[in-house]
Amino acid sequence: MTIPPLRLALFLLLSALLVWAAFDQVSDQLDTAERERDSAQGEVAGLREAARISGEMLADRDENDRTRTQELNHALSENNDLRRAVDDGSKRLRLAATCSTTKPDQTSAGGVDDAGTAELTADARSDYFTLRDQLALSRQMILGLQDHVRRICLR
Repeated sequence: MTIPPLRLALFLLLSALLVWAAFDQVSDQLDTAERERDSAQGEVAGLREAARISGEMLADRDENDRTRTQELNHALSENNDLRRAVDDGSKRLRLAATCSTTKPDQTSAGGVDDAGTAELTADARSDYFTLRDQLALSRQMILGLQDHVRRICLR
């Protein structure tokens, strides 16, 4: 059985057309896959950079917190040392106080020389140290927030 040349040419042309269509489709799929791969690689690089920056920001935040906590603990320790020293009498709190003098027309047995030294009451002394502790805490909180804004938020 012989295949006529026209039919053979038509068969070969149709086969070549099918092979070319399949090759074109595979080529398009390859181009699409390459574009998706490149896009994914760009996204991975962006995510890695974001993770690196986030890690640095977390490290800066932790360092800021550690520094401020150490400074706060140091200030509170100094306040406690001062409180113990005042309580046991080895130190005294200095006050800016004046004692009023007696008027010349008043006669009294006592005078300024008889007056005792100006001193805080026990309640006022406790309040004084509480205020010092709160001031140290507030100071470290404010400095910590300022550092946070400078080192992390404005980055």
